[in-house]
Amino acid sequence: MSLPRGESGDGETGPTGVAYEQALAAQASEGGQAKPYDPLKLCVYATVALLAWLFGAWAVLGFAALGFAGYWRARRAGLTKSKCYLRDTRLVLAYLGLIALAAAAALVLPHVPR
Repeated sequence: MSLPRGESGDGETGPTGVAYEQALAAQASEGGQAKPYDPLKLCVYATVALLAWLFGAWAVLGFAALGFAGYWRARRAGLTKSKCYLRDTRLVLAYLGLIALAAAAALVLPHVPR
């Protein structure tokens, strides 16, 4: 039996092995019919990058504000742990707030007389 990519055979799985196993488990729960993994997140990331490139700091400010509002609402509803890399929603809020402040500064500072 061959091992999926990212799996060493000694019980440890790498990042690709874990994602692969999760995709297989999801497929198995859908009636046993194997469907190919859809990397939708990658399309979303590319779209966000394109918008940030086209609209610059305005897009960064908008996405940071949107994310901050979403996490603020979720935290008020009781969410304390996130799937975000930072895990703690307070850290995520601080991170998004810093991004929003940096974007706002990038928009305002060029118009401030020296």
